[in-house]
Amino acid sequence: MTEPHACTDPVRGELVGRGEEMSRLTAVLEEARSGRGAAVFVSGEPGVGKTRFAAEVIAGARAAGMLAVRGCPGTVDGAVPYRPLVEALLALARTGRLPAPGEPGGHGRVLARLLGGNGGIGGGGGTGAVRTRSSVVPPLTAAEAILRTIAGAGGRRGFLLVLDDLHEADPGTLAVVDYLVDQLAAVPVVLLATTVPVRGTGHGAVAALAARAHRTLALAPLAPADVRRMASDELRAGRGEPAPELVRRVTGRAVDECGGLPFAVRELARELATCGAPAATGAPPTVAANVLRRTERLGPDATRLLGVAALFGDAFAVPALACATGRTEEELAPLLRAAAHAFLLVPDPADPELFAFRHALAGRALREGLAPEERTRAARRAVRAMAEGHPGLPGPWCARAAALHAAAGDTEAAVRHYAEAARRATAEGAPDRALALLTTAHGLLSPAVPSEARAAVRERLLDAAVLTGHLAALPADALDLPRDGHGLPAPRRAALHARLARVHALAGRPEEALRHLDLARWLLGGPGGPGDLGGPSGLRDSRDDAEAVAVVELAAAHVEPSRLAPERLRTAATAARRALATALAAELPESAGRALLALGHLTRNTDADTAAQHFTRARTLVPGPAGIPLRIAADGCLARLVLWRDGVAAAVEEVRREALRAGLAPQAHELGLALALDRVRRGESAAARELIRDGEADASHRGLGRAVALWRLADAVRAAHRGRRDELREALERFDPVADAAPGLRAMEFGLARGFCSLLEEDREAAEREFAQALACHAENPATGDFGRYGVALLCGVLAGRAGRRHHDRATAASAAEARWNRPFAGLADAVLLGREGRPDRATAAAGAALRAAAPYPLARHLGLRLVARAAYEDGWGAPAEWAREAEEYFHGAGLPAVAGACRALLRSMGAPVRQRRSGTELVPPGLRRCGITVREFEVARLLAERFGNRDIAGRLHISPRTVEKHVASLLQKTGHPNRAAFASAARELVAGAAP
Repeated sequence: MTEPHACTDPVRGELVGRGEEMSRLTAVLEEARSGRGAAVFVSGEPGVGKTRFAAEVIAGARAAGMLAVRGCPGTVDGAVPYRPLVEALLALARTGRLPAPGEPGGHGRVLARLLGGNGGIGGGGGTGAVRTRSSVVPPLTAAEAILRTIAGAGGRRGFLLVLDDLHEADPGTLAVVDYLVDQLAAVPVVLLATTVPVRGTGHGAVAALAARAHRTLALAPLAPADVRRMASDELRAGRGEPAPELVRRVTGRAVDECGGLPFAVRELARELATCGAPAATGAPPTVAANVLRRTERLGPDATRLLGVAALFGDAFAVPALACATGRTEEELAPLLRAAAHAFLLVPDPADPELFAFRHALAGRALREGLAPEERTRAARRAVRAMAEGHPGLPGPWCARAAALHAAAGDTEAAVRHYAEAARRATAEGAPDRALALLTTAHGLLSPAVPSEARAAVRERLLDAAVLTGHLAALPADALDLPRDGHGLPAPRRAALHARLARVHALAGRPEEALRHLDLARWLLGGPGGPGDLGGPSGLRDSRDDAEAVAVVELAAAHVEPSRLAPERLRTAATAARRALATALAAELPESAGRALLALGHLTRNTDADTAAQHFTRARTLVPGPAGIPLRIAADGCLARLVLWRDGVAAAVEEVRREALRAGLAPQAHELGLALALDRVRRGESAAARELIRDGEADASHRGLGRAVALWRLADAVRAAHRGRRDELREALERFDPVADAAPGLRAMEFGLARGFCSLLEEDREAAEREFAQALACHAENPATGDFGRYGVALLCGVLAGRAGRRHHDRATAASAAEARWNRPFAGLADAVLLGREGRPDRATAAAGAALRAAAPYPLARHLGLRLVARAAYEDGWGAPAEWAREAEEYFHGAGLPAVAGACRALLRSMGAPVRQRRSGTELVPPGLRRCGITVREFEVARLLAERFGNRDIAGRLHISPRTVEKHVASLLQKTGHPNRAAFASAARELVAGAAP
């Protein structure tokens, strides 16, 4: 790709991703206005935005009061002498700033000859005619005349001369530039020349000039974040705010297919705006035309030969291209070198016989430019050459052979090779590549392809989609049953329905998922069904039948939790055990590992130790690269278990990074949700919000409806744990339409979000109702995640007298009570019960252990302290006043006035001193705030620590000595010091660091 010669293109929108380069150019322009000119060479591959960058520099120069003109070589055949310079001078002539031919110095006459006559010179209106007579002007004469003219025209304001695409300029222009480079340092002129990175012998003069320039800048393709921003700007222009999905589509193609070149970003966005959607695979017409125009410059057969090379895919081998084109390798070598110098190809540094297209869009444009008959003939020759040169088609050659078969019209062979390439990619741990290959194969399916091959492609495509989470990338008809499905054996059809059930469950369509699951079971031997397998005990001898049973039961383990029934989790666990037994009996390690993961997930809340054993066993079943997805999934489950039990997130973060690198989006989302909730509990709301925002956007982009629901629920929990009722209401409004995408979330909504927020608003009655609603939802449709039943809801139940010792002990016997977040609440509930039982020492010890468990979670600690302080005071255990004061301090600082006020009321009821909340409280050191020291008392304490007497303190604070005496007495009582001297000694260091 390249930028068209758009020397007069207006500056459009904001320049994206060039902040550092613009800063450097701005500094050069400032130096020029001080009399120190410079020559600046800006290089970059075609399409990187050199012309747009130069336009921004011109706009900046003019805004600073400088004169600025621009010239470029043009697109006509043959280089017109001094063409860029003539264009720049004519632009200056239109402003009336060129000298007349008769003016002193003779430069007017030189310019008149350079411009082919005196039209437009001195008159300020004409444009003049460019004639070949300008070629007789000696370069040095022309250079000096131009230098004096532009230096004089700019004057003290300075002058900017931009020469675009200097690598295409004529020798005379290069000679003038050569002279200017040596002279500009003494005049207020900046020469800005744009060029490609010079390659080959044809650009030696430009390379020499660039080496002598005062400044050089290299423009690189845009980073993905800048591509996204530019795509959004282009889509927004004149049409309002674009949909995020459209921005993502343009960004994805621009990054993947052209490496972030701004020209391609712009054209892809414009195509979307014009046509409603960018072509799925083809290059935009403007990009294609540009590529073909550049290719035609390489020679008469270059377009056809490179088009044949593009049939091999994004890369090709020279021997195979020679065979496909009927040319020798020696004949092709000059063309390939020229194409590399033109930024169309990239040679493989490790193998001189391999080349790749620099950007996928260029290869597609060349491939589409071939005539159909030429494409078919060349593809047939190429596939024969590839098979001869690479027996067995190892590595990427299998996929390239598939593309050639498709181009040659051999659909069956193409599908077969794509399926084999996808199988290899899966075995190598590259599920994203497998999905792309299978998607291409699916697009070729037709009745001409045997039904067995069609079924295999559909099955593998659905498996890859479930593994990678790219549901939105599935072809439109991928979720439709094949028309010839009735011709497949019943077990095969059952497995297909099971795979469809998994996809619908991930997509957040539980009713559709359950419909397919029920059909799968019917086909395997349900009442009136055609099969008689029924499960492990009814297996036929066929391994394929056993595999079908394992697929169906594994799907049931994942989909049954979507059924609205109290027994759904038990049913799912039973299905997971059947899948495991079947897979082990039939020696299907991948299915066995997936069954173990499902079983561990379903039993974690009741038996965490057994769940950990399942996860550990699963990660060892499939060795080598093929087992990477299973190992990452198992490691993720184990890491989440550590986070759940111990509150340590490091392993979760590491495995999440591995999942992202491996393209396993569902695993990454599960781990990301665990991290987000952990950050919410740690009080890191901003970090949690960023995770939630990015996670929901990615899930929506991929079509993972279930994950979208979970992310929105997590956002509601985040708002609730901040006590922000308005934010919670907005989050729940967003969550409600998708809540049924993952049945079981209602219990978490009422327990983790609504009930918790009510507690932070001191609305105990509402919290009790919402916890009761959570339990009712759980009874009807058991939740797969904890909703406070074994933590804060348990503590509230004990405090309200609804839960006694038997209930508490039964609840804490479950593994869910071992969760680090639940342990503080469950432990404090135990302390309350022990206090009521008349065992204050044990109650105090239990509370201490609970508070130590709350170390990572300040909100859990202080909410627990606030909840149990009254019970501790009434039953005589713990340190209720100290706890209430600590909780009040925390909630006041967290901006939760209802709880802070309740803590102050509790302190008053205990007869404990209550801190006044006035401005300046934040200046009191935390240690003194916890003692209840007020702002005024702290002012006294500061002076007391300096050994001032009461009268001096009174004079400095403008209060009476009697008032000082009262404050000193209060300080001694609150801090427990026997006299003012002891307090002064202890407080000196504490108050010294406080702000005055």
